[in-house]
Amino acid sequence: MRADAARNLDAVLQTGARLLAHDPATSIAAIATAAGVDRRTVYRRFSTREALMAAVHTAKLDACEEVLAQARLAEAPVTVALHRYAEGIITVSRKWPVDLQQARDEAATARLQRLLQHLDAFMARAVREGVLRPGLPDRWARTLLTHLTTMASHEMPELTPAQGADLVTRSLLTGLGPN
Repeated sequence: MRADAARNLDAVLQTGARLLAHDPATSIAAIATAAGVDRRTVYRRFSTREALMAAVHTAKLDACEEVLAQARLAEAPVTVALHRYAEGIITVSRKWPVDLQQARDEAATARLQRLLQHLDAFMARAVREGVLRPGLPDRWARTLLTHLTTMASHEMPELTPAQGADLVTRSLLTGLGPN
């Protein structure tokens, strides 16, 4: 792919992610205009809005998988891995603000489930190592982590990803008590 074509594709995908996250009914023409490309350019690559949305989901899933790999959830100390994960996911969620729970593609849904399984395994490791307390309902810690990172990503734009990760980590590990 030529460099200008790659830039156009990236602009379309990122613009599509932003606009479709805000309004899933956004037209391809509106996305093309906002991305600064001709709508024919978008239609050559994506025949429908659903095809564009599937490509956005794929791009976000690729980025999420990279964050999991870099966080080293199975090897790094739990608190270090947690912070790396939170910082990376906040960055990814800001770049790709679409909700992966809305993916209609079976492959995307399966990839998302695998990501969540990795997080569940990481949370189980955190309990085994005494970083999180035992006895919480299944998926409680992972669900709380995803909600905290979503909040840091989209409701606290004034925070850098590192600051958001600090808050996510402290909130998850120590709660909101005085310490």
